[in-house]
Amino acid sequence: MRLPTVILALAISAFAALPALAETYKTPKALLKALYSYDTDRSDAEAPSPYSIFFSDHLNKLLQADLDNTPEGDVGAVDFDPVIAGQDGEASNVRIGQPILLDDKAEVEVQFDNGKEVTLFYSLVREHGGWKVDDIADQQGENPWSLSALLGDSQ
Repeated sequence: MRLPTVILALAISAFAALPALAETYKTPKALLKALYSYDTDRSDAEAPSPYSIFFSDHLNKLLQADLDNTPEGDVGAVDFDPVIAGQDGEASNVRIGQPILLDDKAEVEVQFDNGKEVTLFYSLVREHGGWKVDDIADQQGENPWSLSALLGDSQ
């Protein structure tokens, strides 16, 4: 009788230890709230980005290709954290705009403070039963960028 209890306890422990990859976000806002509260120390070291669990298959493929094509010891095409639009700091006072939905795609504006006011534009897609980040763009300042363009995507 004890063996089934031990097996059940082990199964529950194993399930609890699964990465957040199993999580699906039913709304764009839920995805972005989770992204901005995520502790990157929990990330899979083998993933192409600390945020891979939040990114679409397409974006993860671009990141992986960049990683694969970057010589050891070099920095790839993205030398900053695109979620905070910088190399250092953290996003505080995060404000997530109202998503604009069109079928299985969404556009969302996110504003936050990271030493200055930052506004990022997120392109999201619905895949695997939930929402994922397909691109991030900063259209302000002297050097506007989009993550997909930095990674060489001509989509």
